[in-house]
Amino acid sequence: MLLMLLVLGAAIPVFAVATGAIKLPAVAFLVVLAEAGVVAALGGFFVVGPNEGVVLQLFGRYVGTVRDAGLRWANPFFAKRRLSLKMRSFESAKLKVNDIEGNPIEIAAIVVWKVIDTAEACFRVDNYERFVAIQAESALRNLATRYPYDAHDDEKPSLRGHTETIAEELCRELERALGAAGVEVVEAQISHLAYSPEIAQAMLQRQQAGAIIAARSRIVEGAVGMVEMALVLLSKHKIVELDEERKAQMVSNLLVVLCGERGTQPVVNTGTIYS
Repeated sequence: MLLMLLVLGAAIPVFAVATGAIKLPAVAFLVVLAEAGVVAALGGFFVVGPNEGVVLQLFGRYVGTVRDAGLRWANPFFAKRRLSLKMRSFESAKLKVNDIEGNPIEIAAIVVWKVIDTAEACFRVDNYERFVAIQAESALRNLATRYPYDAHDDEKPSLRGHTETIAEELCRELERALGAAGVEVVEAQISHLAYSPEIAQAMLQRQQAGAIIAARSRIVEGAVGMVEMALVLLSKHKIVELDEERKAQMVSNLLVVLCGERGTQPVVNTGTIYS
């Protein structure tokens, strides 16, 4: 197209002058009109960069999108709007929300996204970049209210203990919200998570107490299993015969040893438990 327009722009006046037709007023007018058309057609050239799309409109009607990088030509009457197709990241502000247990927390996230449908991004929303920011913060708020900050039960998801699960859930929620704007969510991760300053100390004590209780439950559960195994092995190998009172004494001693916080001091009993 560029070569053709350059050839036409040079050939038309040369031909008119060479043939002498330029002396006729009508021919001279046509030559000027043709040259004006060539100049106007040259205005249809535009450059498309890598990872860039140019949306074309003709008098308000969507025509198409040019994505191929390089020098391109389109109807000079087409309105052109450039959109970046590169991956971009958005980091939300630190939002103060309440988790599912009502504890005030601070949370923020980083969202990596890109435009995949230029028509949707241009015409379905007024400002797709602002739309991404608002929807990201809204999704993050909704997500934080559905999970506890922390949970000692490993099977129960929490914001602090199951970061991969939370990130996947945030990604899915953002995809549902941003799909209408022609935006694809590449990745979403929690970037900041903490209790609000006014309750941070109290919640730290509560968290430590909960951790101690959970640890004690594990210790007691394991100790009972070890005592049971010891009794079964003693009986199976017939190492010693224990009556119910001796079993009770042994169970008591083992539980003290296994569940105690401090190291136990051995006591040598030279008599019997009945003396």
